[in-house]
Amino acid sequence: MNDSGLGAAGYFWCLRHHRVETGDDVCPAQFRLGPFATADEATRALETVEKRNAEWDAEDARWTGESS
Repeated sequence: MNDSGLGAAGYFWCLRHHRVETGDDVCPAQFRLGPFATADEATRALETVEKRNAEWDAEDARWTGESS
């Protein structure tokens, strides 16, 4: 499944298969989030993305002077 040819370091969350992937058995980069240091962090990848997006949206609103 790996498209890098180099093997993958760390843990990834696969958006296609909804599972943690690691090593040489990872889907192409377009289908994964990561790398993460642990499998547990990779499992919570979507939560992490949601949290960061909310923080960035709030920062964008402050930057442009919008009230939240």
